[in-house]
Amino acid sequence: MAITDKIYVKNHRQLASQLETSFPKGAFKGATLDILFQGEGLSKLDNATRDRVLEFAEDFMDCDCEANPHCGHPERKFVSYLLELRAQGLGPDAIVDVMGDDYMLYAYPGDILSFLDDSVRTLEAVETLADVDGRTDVAEQARTRRRDLVR
Repeated sequence: MAITDKIYVKNHRQLASQLETSFPKGAFKGATLDILFQGEGLSKLDNATRDRVLEFAEDFMDCDCEANPHCGHPERKFVSYLLELRAQGLGPDAIVDVMGDDYMLYAYPGDILSFLDDSVRTLEAVETLADVDGRTDVAEQARTRRRDLVR
């Protein structure tokens, strides 16, 4: 299961009440993206919530794909965001706090930890395969990124 399947909308009940409709708690579920980021949904939200939703849309949903927001780019951008937070030295609990403050999203710290651990293991595999294949540039890039995650 992808980490983006484990990212949830904070204050889900409050948002559903403001929007006068129900939608899934998962932040990257199709119905959630449709309701929160298209049409009249934004106009029903209070100012603070609307600002966070707009920031999320600007940071993760800004692409020219015909299938936007269901093109996969929001999820990939969010994964990069999580990895960047870790590279800045934040642990799982702090990452959860920051994404809550930034975008009104939450996740369980254990899920973030598992994602980060999987990322390190993937980078180790890339590093090893690149070394075997003689791709020292790719191996070094993977090594550097892995070191950013484990510090």
